[in-house]
Amino acid sequence: MASGLVAGKAAARRLMLWSNFLERGLMPRYEYRPLKPTPTAEKAFLTLVDQLDQKFANRDPEHRCDVVRDTLHQLYLEKPYSAPGPRMPVAQQTLVHCFDPRNTTLEPEYYGDVDAAKYAERKPLIWFWMMFDRSPAGLNHWVGFRMRAMLARHVFKHCGKNVKIFHGVEVSYGYNLTVEDNCTIHKYVLLDDRGEIIIHQGSSVSDYANVYSHSHDLNDGMIVTNHRTEIGPSARVTYHATVLSGVKVAEHGMVGSMGVASKNVEPYNIVAGIPAKPIKVKDIAPEQFRKDLDKK
Repeated sequence: MASGLVAGKAAARRLMLWSNFLERGLMPRYEYRPLKPTPTAEKAFLTLVDQLDQKFANRDPEHRCDVVRDTLHQLYLEKPYSAPGPRMPVAQQTLVHCFDPRNTTLEPEYYGDVDAAKYAERKPLIWFWMMFDRSPAGLNHWVGFRMRAMLARHVFKHCGKNVKIFHGVEVSYGYNLTVEDNCTIHKYVLLDDRGEIIIHQGSSVSDYANVYSHSHDLNDGMIVTNHRTEIGPSARVTYHATVLSGVKVAEHGMVGSMGVASKNVEPYNIVAGIPAKPIKVKDIAPEQFRKDLDKK
């Protein structure tokens, strides 16, 4: 009971500090605007996402490959799939063949430590994700958020509620990646879950950031060590930053733009630079964390 009261007082104090900070006019707070397509488009978008969700519930790789091939053919060529014939120009044959995940290879499936069975289930969906993002539909944020959230539930180890993923995000295996509730992954982020990545609740990974979970031996690059890398809860990895394998960015931690986090980031700490070092503690941090930085 006592510990609960202490935690409640600490949370109230952080909220008060943040409110005071805003009242001083140092930083305005803007909520996202609620936007929607036209009713006709919204119905089409949601129907497509729902139909694919139902079809991808069948985890058979061959079935998923067929679904991906047929859907990409319609997205890009605006007509149902038909096998390329010998009279078709060879460049067009190549394009149509590449809609089928069975005719493509992706970097992670070359890795010697891949779980071939788990990856075979996910590869068609990962290929669809990548190709969808390169289509006009994939650059549409409204339908893109919903499509990727649906795909993530089939690809990731776990994908929570209210997860927003922008276009151009890439994963390695998918099956070693956990993204908890209320997280945002911005555009062109690399999530290398060759080991394991856990992005805890309320965290954000900004544009062009890289999060790794494996490292290579200095003398022999083919010797790989996998680790668990964790972000959050309520942590931020900002623009173009890198989190190296095995690092934990703790609660409310932040990695500054272009920073390379090679060591753990303590709660409420902001780190920056190469390698990243603590430069500040957030104003909402409990007193103990501000004192800890002063001692360093």
